[in-house]
Amino acid sequence: MDTSTNLPILNFPSFSFRIKKAGGKHEIFDIVRKKYVSLTPEEWVRQHLIHYLHHCKGYPLELMQVEGCILVNGLPRRFDLVIFDRKLSPFLLAECKQPLVAITQKTFDQACRYNLTLNVPYLFITNGVKHYCFSLVAAEHRFEYHADVPNIP
Repeated sequence: MDTSTNLPILNFPSFSFRIKKAGGKHEIFDIVRKKYVSLTPEEWVRQHLIHYLHHCKGYPLELMQVEGCILVNGLPRRFDLVIFDRKLSPFLLAECKQPLVAITQKTFDQACRYNLTLNVPYLFITNGVKHYCFSLVAAEHRFEYHADVPNIP
C-alpha cells in the first residue's frame, strides 16, 4: 500500500508518478492529457497502465486517448483508454476498474459494447491486479486470450 495516498500496490512494474495534494485531495499527473487529474482508485490503475504501455511496450503517448466519448446504441459512453495504430485506426481498447472491483463477465460485456463503435482488434481489461487481453477472431466470432498486450504495429 502506498502510505501517502492509501492506494494499493498494483500488478505493474514500479513507475515514478507526479502526485500532489490540491484542495485536500490527491491529484496525479496524466502524461497523455498533460494535466493533473483527481487520483481515484480507477485513475491509479489507468495511470499505471498508461506508463506500462508507454515505458515498457513502447506505445507513443500521441497515439493514446484517455476518457474519450463515443455513442453506443445511440447513448453517450466514456471509454477509459484507446490506443491508435500508426495509421490512426483504433487498435486497442482498455477498460480499467479500481483494484477492489472484480473483473467479471459484465466488465468484458461493457468493453465489447464499446467495441461495437470502436471496432478495435484488441481489448485489454484490468483492475490493476488482474489483466486480460483478448483479440477478436472475426471469422470465427470468438475472442482469443493473450498473455500480454501486443506490440503496436
